[in-house]
Amino acid sequence: MVTVSMSGLTEVDLSKLEASVTDWKSVVDKLDTLATRAEGGLRARAESARWAGVNSDVTREFVRKTAKEFRDAHAEAESIYKVLDDAHRELVAVQKKLRTALDEEAPALGVKVYEYGSQGEGPVIHVFFPHDRTTDDTRTEEELGKAHELATRIANLVAHGQEIDASVARALAKSHGSDAHDFGHETYTSLDDAEQQRATELAGLGTRMSDRQLAEFNSIIKWNAKNPDFSTAFYASLGGPEKLLEFYGRMSLDGTEGDGKKRLELTRQLQRNLGTALATATDPDNKAHLPSSWGERFRKLGTKPIELYPGATTLPFGYQILGGLLRYGRYDPRFISPIAEHIVQLHHKNPDFFMRNKPMPGGADTNWGFNPSGKDGAGYDPLTSVLEGLGHSPEAAKKFFSDDIRPTVYNEDGTVKKGAALGYTYFDELTKKDVEWAPDSLAAPGSDAAAHAREGGPDALGHALEAATLGHSYDDPAPTLRRDSVSAAVMAKVVETYGDPERIQDPLADSLGRMGAGYIDDLNWALNENRTDSLYYPANSTGHAQFGDGNAIKFLSAVGQHPDGYSEISTAQQVYGTTALEAQVHDGHINQPHAREVVRTGAEIQGILDQSRADQVRAEGLARDEAYNKSLEKKAGWIQFGAGVGIAAGAAFLPPVAAAGVAGTLIPVFTDAGTGAIGQQIANVISDGAETMQHDSAASVHQQTSEVYRVGHKAAAAPMESFMRNHGIRHDDDGFGQDLEEALNSGYVKGTDGESQRGVLPNA
Repeated sequence: MVTVSMSGLTEVDLSKLEASVTDWKSVVDKLDTLATRAEGGLRARAESARWAGVNSDVTREFVRKTAKEFRDAHAEAESIYKVLDDAHRELVAVQKKLRTALDEEAPALGVKVYEYGSQGEGPVIHVFFPHDRTTDDTRTEEELGKAHELATRIANLVAHGQEIDASVARALAKSHGSDAHDFGHETYTSLDDAEQQRATELAGLGTRMSDRQLAEFNSIIKWNAKNPDFSTAFYASLGGPEKLLEFYGRMSLDGTEGDGKKRLELTRQLQRNLGTALATATDPDNKAHLPSSWGERFRKLGTKPIELYPGATTLPFGYQILGGLLRYGRYDPRFISPIAEHIVQLHHKNPDFFMRNKPMPGGADTNWGFNPSGKDGAGYDPLTSVLEGLGHSPEAAKKFFSDDIRPTVYNEDGTVKKGAALGYTYFDELTKKDVEWAPDSLAAPGSDAAAHAREGGPDALGHALEAATLGHSYDDPAPTLRRDSVSAAVMAKVVETYGDPERIQDPLADSLGRMGAGYIDDLNWALNENRTDSLYYPANSTGHAQFGDGNAIKFLSAVGQHPDGYSEISTAQQVYGTTALEAQVHDGHINQPHAREVVRTGAEIQGILDQSRADQVRAEGLARDEAYNKSLEKKAGWIQFGAGVGIAAGAAFLPPVAAAGVAGTLIPVFTDAGTGAIGQQIANVISDGAETMQHDSAASVHQQTSEVYRVGHKAAAAPMESFMRNHGIRHDDDGFGQDLEEALNSGYVKGTDGESQRGVLPNA
C-alpha cells in the first residue's frame, strides 16, 4: 500500500527521522557494551565455573542464552540503525530535489502541479498552465515539453520516495520478527542490503510473481540499478550467468505471450531495469563488481542451447536471451566488446546461425521473444541486440569500430582461438554492401511488419555508430558532444563509406543525419578543401576529421536522398551558420571576408542537399516528396523552441519535443560563448526557415522540385537574414549587404552544380 504522497514527501519533517537515527545509534552503542560485558563477564564466568550436577547444566545454558540475547539485541538494533540512517540520507536528497522542482522550477515555468494518487506503477502527477484571461492560452511546444519533463521528474521522485518507504517498512518488520520475546531475526548491513535480499526473494518466484510482486521487483531494481553494491550482490545471489539467463528468459517469454498489456509493460520495465543493473555490475571500475569470469561464461553460453522449460522442443541460445539485457545500460568495453566481437564473427561465418531456432511466425504482435521492448526486432538476433548495447555504450562503440582495435578471434564455443587472424575489421564487415541482416520478426508472412523484418539491424548499426562518433548514447535525453581523435577517425570512415547510396538503408539515414549534424563544422571545413588558412580550420585538431571535399559532397549527396538525413543536416547547417556569423563580430567590427565565406559555404551545403532531394523526387515521384515533408514535419517543434535551444560545451542541443525517449540532435557551434542571445538567434533562424516545413506536395514533379529549390534557398538565407537584422546591414547597401547576397547565391549554385557534377546518382 502506497503511503508516501507528493505533498507528504515535500512537507515531512525529516529532522524527526534524523533524531531517531541518532537515538538508535546510541542504543546500538549501549547494547554493544552490554553484550560485550555479558560475553566477557557473565558467560565467561559461567563457562569457567566448577559446577556439577543438573543445576550446573541448566544454569550454564541459561547464561549462554541470556548472553546471546544481548548480542542478538545489539545486532537487531544495529540493523535498524543502518537501515534508518540510509533511508534518512536518501529521503533528504529526494526531498531537496522535489522541493526545488515544486518551489522554484514550477513557478518559473508558470505551471501548477497536482497529484492524483497512484495508477499502475507510480504516482499520477498533473502539471498544467493556469487559464490566462489576457491570452488565448496557446503554449509553445517548448513550454509543453518542459511541463511534461517536469511532471515526469516529479513522479519519479515521488516513486523513489515510495520505494524507500516500502523497503524500510519491509526491513524493519523482518528485523523485529513476529516474536516480541525473542531477538535475533533478519539483520541488514544497509538499506541496499535489505532491498537486495527482497529482490532476490522475489526473483526466486520467477514467473509465479504476481503483477503486484513484479511491480515491486521492478521498483527495487529501478532505483538501485546504478548502485554497484546492490547490483553486484543481486546478480551474484542468482547463482551465476546461466541462472540469470534462465530467469530472464522465462520472465521475457512469459511476459510477451498472449495479450496481457499490463504484464507486457511490466516485462518491458524488467528488461530495462535488469539491463541497466547488469551494466553496473559488470563494470570493473566499480569497487563492487562481478568477476571477469561472468563475461567468459556468457561467451561460452552464447552458442549453447538453454533449457528454459523441461521438454521444450526449441531451445534458445544464450546470446539470444542475453541480447535482451544488453540493449539497455552503459556497458564497459571490457565486458561488452568481447561479446560483440564473438557475435559479429559468428554472423560473418553464418548470418542465419541464430535464426534456425526462431519460433514459427504467428502474427504482427503476438510475440516479442527476448526483446519485450519490441524495438528493432523480436530478440532472436543477438547482432542487433549487441549493436543496440554499443549504441548506449560510447566508449565501447568507439573502440569497437576503430582501426586501432586488435581483434580477438573466438571459436564457436566462445573460447579464444589462439594465434588466429581475423582478416577483416568490424566496421567493414557491418557496413559492406551485401551485409545480410537477419529477419528478426515473428510477424505473419505478407504483413507490413514482416516486410520490415530486416530493418532492425541497420537501425541498431546506426545507433552504435552514433555513440562511436558523437561520444554519447544515441538516445541520451541530455547529451554532451565528446569527440576525440578516435571518434573523428571513425567518422571519417563513415563519411567515406556512406558516400555510396547503395549502402544506406532508410532506418540508418536518421543516424547518419545526426552524425553529419555532429560534425557539421568539419563538413564546412571539408568544402574549403581542408585548407589550413580556412576560417574553419580548427585551432585544436583533436576531435576533428579531414573528410576532403570529394567525400563530403558524396556524403551530403547520399544522405540528402533520405528525408530524415536531409532534415537533420539542413537544420544543423542553419544553426552552425548562425553561430559562425556571430563569431565574426568583435568589438562592433565585422570581419567581412569571413562573414561572406560563412554565408557562401552554408549555402553550398544547402544547395548540395536540395539538388540531391530534387533528384530523388524526380527518380521516385511525388510519393518520395511526401516522405520528406513528413520528416520535416517531425522537426516542426524546433520552430517553436524560442530561447529554449540549449548551448553548452561548444554545442547546441535541439531536443525532440513531445517525443520522450527519442534522440535529439547535437550541433557544434562556432563559438562556445553559450549566451542566451545566441540561443535566441538560433531559434529565430530556424523559425525563419519554417517554410521548408512543407505539408503538401505540388501537383507535378517539376513544380515540386522548383519548390524544393525555392524553400531550400530560403533556408540557406535564414542565418544571413538574421545576421543582417541584428547588425543593421541593409540589402540595398552597395557594399557589404550586396556582397552577402552574392555569396549566398554563388554558394547555393555551387552546391547544386557540385552535387550534379560530383555527387551520387539517385538510389531509386
